[in-house]
Amino acid sequence: MARGIEFAKEYLAHESRIVSSSVSVDGALFATTGDEGDNTIKIFDVITFDLLTILNLASPATCLCWVHRKGTAPVLAAGIGKEIHIYDGRGDSPTPMHVLSSLHRAPVVAMAYNPAFDCVVSADEGGMVEYWQPSDNYEKPDTVFKMKSTTNLFDFKKSKSAPCSITISPSGHQFATISFPDRKIRVFDFASGKLYRSYDESIETITAMQQAGTALQKLDEVEFGRRMAVERELDNPAVRSRINVIFDESGHFIAYGSLLGVKVVNTLTNRVIKAYGKDEPFRALNIALYQGAPQKKEVVTVSMAASANPLLNEAEERDPMLFATGYGKVRFYMFTNEEDISKSTRDVQNEKPRIIGGKKKEEKQAQTGTSAVLHTTYGDIHIRLFPDKAPKTVENFVTHARNGYYNNTIFHRVIRKFMIQGGDPLGDGTGGESIWGKEFEDEFSDLKHDKPYTVSMANAGPNTNGSQFFITTEKTPFLDGKHTIFGRAYQGLDVIHQIENTKVHKEKPVQDIKIVNISIN
Repeated sequence: MARGIEFAKEYLAHESRIVSSSVSVDGALFATTGDEGDNTIKIFDVITFDLLTILNLASPATCLCWVHRKGTAPVLAAGIGKEIHIYDGRGDSPTPMHVLSSLHRAPVVAMAYNPAFDCVVSADEGGMVEYWQPSDNYEKPDTVFKMKSTTNLFDFKKSKSAPCSITISPSGHQFATISFPDRKIRVFDFASGKLYRSYDESIETITAMQQAGTALQKLDEVEFGRRMAVERELDNPAVRSRINVIFDESGHFIAYGSLLGVKVVNTLTNRVIKAYGKDEPFRALNIALYQGAPQKKEVVTVSMAASANPLLNEAEERDPMLFATGYGKVRFYMFTNEEDISKSTRDVQNEKPRIIGGKKKEEKQAQTGTSAVLHTTYGDIHIRLFPDKAPKTVENFVTHARNGYYNNTIFHRVIRKFMIQGGDPLGDGTGGESIWGKEFEDEFSDLKHDKPYTVSMANAGPNTNGSQFFITTEKTPFLDGKHTIFGRAYQGLDVIHQIENTKVHKEKPVQDIKIVNISIN
């Protein structure tokens, strides 16, 4: 039997990362949109693999959704800020057919179309979820709940969370969401808006289950710490937008990525029945499921079924596949029924050309990174970088910052009249690695620790630099020749002293002080 997938075509569709994509209900059209700076929507024909049209926008779109039934004219909805723009999917006019300007009060982050009800579900950053029809008066259809107060759609607002993914079940009777920062998977009844199931994948719950030994799989502490460091990275908006939950074709099972692989949950029995890739070294983000019989094209007659034709048997046989992308990976993963696969030969190593090109781009970006702003829970700290004095160290810091590596990490070590230290995703001073996946060498220059607010790399000895760094609060000449200096803080010095003077226990702040994210200029 013919199995697997074949390469068809590649499009370098956008100059920046793709923030949203959508496939039409009939599977004929595919639309993508790029990040800020690439204000375009590109529409492709799935059958011919051709680019059909490009829509140039005044502002970047945050999410896309085809909002038409099979056999009707293609209509594309795009969330642009707080507004939803409706476009003719057949034309190339950047002028929308209609604009929903008062439906949401915060930027729209997720949409899904339900052809069974001819209704769209949209959600914004504020946690508000709305129903609306993509035609006529663009209001909520009469076939669903009368008053939102009778639903559970306000649960997101109550938990101060927002859906990053909305998926409609094949029957249209349910929809599922993943939301952040509460990290809950919810399944709703579509017509009533009532909550049917809820699954908690929060860091607190995962940690408690690991400690109690009630988790799906007990991990050793080192592996658990490594995976938890990745879980914390998912709070980055650029990452969470790529996370989703899906239904199988029966509508009774949902699947989503987790710390313990891709979980498959039976929503009828409320049990996890399978976890794919639980021992694999990647964290699944976006997943897709194909369950069809790929070669079945004609109606099978009685005589055909009674024959012993092996080609007919092959055409009847299903070849289901689960696809997944991974955090920090430039590849995708497939889970199939194939059993005759060796782990030593299964992986296709095809990233090398991409890595070379990507590295050149990162080096170019690092050269232009001359300053950084640490956005902390205590305020902003502005840092001047020295790429000419410590090029490799600045490249490491800038790349980590741009990739969100430092997001939501804490200042794990604070010593009064000495320094504040952060940059460890584990939060205890034992973690973190460089962008090259290994320790790198010191870069000593004529810069000295002769003034406070010096930014240097933390290490465990000569040439053991990873991701951790510290900011001094006093002159520290005894550090010269031991720690690489790559920057100096020049603004937000009061924030540094606030952190320095916070209450600590064994050099760790009693209350977590987080680096929300880092901006590079």
